[in-house]
Amino acid sequence: MILDGRDPSVIERAALALAAGELVAMPTETVYGLGARADDDVAVGKIFSAKGRPADHPLIVHVADADSVREFASHVPPVAVRLVARFWPGPLTIIVPRAAGVATAAAGGQYSIGLRCPSHPVAHALLAEARSAGVPGVAAPSANRFGRISPTTAAHVAGEFGDELMVLDGGPCDVGIESSIVDCTRDHPVLLRPGVLTRAEIEAAAGEPLRDRDEAAPRASGTLEAHYAPTAPLRLMPAGQLQQALQMLTGSTLKLAVYSRVAPSGGIQGLRHRAMPARAAEAAHELFSVLRSFDDEGAQLIWVEEPPATPEWEGVRDRLRRAAASR
Repeated sequence: MILDGRDPSVIERAALALAAGELVAMPTETVYGLGARADDDVAVGKIFSAKGRPADHPLIVHVADADSVREFASHVPPVAVRLVARFWPGPLTIIVPRAAGVATAAAGGQYSIGLRCPSHPVAHALLAEARSAGVPGVAAPSANRFGRISPTTAAHVAGEFGDELMVLDGGPCDVGIESSIVDCTRDHPVLLRPGVLTRAEIEAAAGEPLRDRDEAAPRASGTLEAHYAPTAPLRLMPAGQLQQALQMLTGSTLKLAVYSRVAPSGGIQGLRHRAMPARAAEAAHELFSVLRSFDDEGAQLIWVEEPPATPEWEGVRDRLRRAAASR
């Protein structure tokens, strides 16, 4: 059921449901999350079951504020403190050493834990109310079946899980792709997943360079090679290659959907085109919604123009590359 997340009585009802070990979907500024109390391994297990997600693939725990970090972390490294001070509440997840015996299921059994404080007012209200009800944090991966397109509206979530799930409606998500994830468990920060925050922004706050993910990195949400996939196979191509491929399909009746900055040419009867915005933030905001709309319209193939290879587009490129890997 979709409920108005701006209604205080709905927030109270949802917080009590979380305290009782039930699932609740909530909006964040990035995407909608499927939440359960993070300190209850049985409740968290319901997330893995509902999504069809492997139990060793860790979840991000959402907390009400920076003070709540101590509920889950054995200690907070100085670089994590600096990142929290700069970006929370906001679209940044920190990976820190996990306190013994806490949130084992949410951590996928690892000795580290991913923590984030979202900035969406509905999420903030729910996390604060839940904490008052004895819930220190909410584990919440994206509210979709595992490996599929993340939801950015309440309707997307209801379409995935049906009317039995309580979904708090907070409107369309502002950011539109998941948070940046930085591993802070070692002697240097490592970027595990890019988002809308650029490397330069994160490095300025960290006070040191970000390293790239390596074999020693902990497992983290949304970092599998194939992820974020629409039903129709997605192919990612440079602009020139895409135009050449379209010319080869002239006269075809294939239901082809194209998301590109350059308008497609060629006579394809079943072509559906959506213009990719010139700004990375705008593309991130609409990306998952556009891919879902192509599926809803019955596209047989989805072709996407490769975004620019510039820092601000790194998060969008990452999501498209993983979506294309699923085909």
